[in-house]
Amino acid sequence: MENYSEFAEVYDVFMDNVDYDAWCAAIVGRLRAEGIRDGLVCELGCGTGAMTGRLAAEGYDMIGVDDSPEMLQEAIEKKAETGSDILYLMQDMRAFELYGTVRAIVSVCDCINYLTSEDDLLRTFRLVNNYLDPGGLFLFDLNMAAKYEKIGSSTIAENRPEGSFIWENDYDAQKRLNTYQLTLFIPEHGDLYRRYEELHVQRAYSADRVRALLAEAGMEFLWAKEAYTDREASPDSERVWFAAREQGKKCVQSRGTAAAGMRG
Repeated sequence: MENYSEFAEVYDVFMDNVDYDAWCAAIVGRLRAEGIRDGLVCELGCGTGAMTGRLAAEGYDMIGVDDSPEMLQEAIEKKAETGSDILYLMQDMRAFELYGTVRAIVSVCDCINYLTSEDDLLRTFRLVNNYLDPGGLFLFDLNMAAKYEKIGSSTIAENRPEGSFIWENDYDAQKRLNTYQLTLFIPEHGDLYRRYEELHVQRAYSADRVRALLAEAGMEFLWAKEAYTDREASPDSERVWFAAREQGKKCVQSRGTAAAGMRG
């Protein structure tokens, strides 16, 4: 399920409309409300480390997990600039392995939507529960069907000096699958550009189904709210963040390979 391979070097440029600082403040507020003010925290789908680095700056011992080596390389370069001590692991979230339990696990920027089957979603939730400390917190966001329906079949394009992209989107409401073809034009020398193409597929899950799968994985569902606010989620919510708590372990058998650690 690797994504954003060629896009990695310009990912942050095109994500500059995301208010990571506000998201981080909301996440830290929730963590501290649960008494989690320091200690180990893991981010699933950490990408270029935009949120991982911010949480590290808030005093958390961060672990970042992502299956894209290109994205992790960008994250490691950021880490070198800030001098933070973040452990990056190149792993698929459906089979991630940590060296022990952590106080919290977070996932942002709709990374969980890339799990396009309920089996994969449940497997990931079980692993999360397995690697959380007793009573540990799980925070994550999801794009909901309302957002994909709003985008529908459309084309989005943007041109910048650092690169250009064309986003061709299609949403299958029956299958609840959103597919987009991402075409990138990255400048190389003078007026020359190299073209890359990536195919991305995400799935919309209902809040009720997410809640049921969290319970099946052994976690206690806490709440579902409009993304990074205190407003209760509704059927019209385009992005929702969820909170769940560890409440006992079940046997989890990993299907993945050994962890690859990347400290730079």
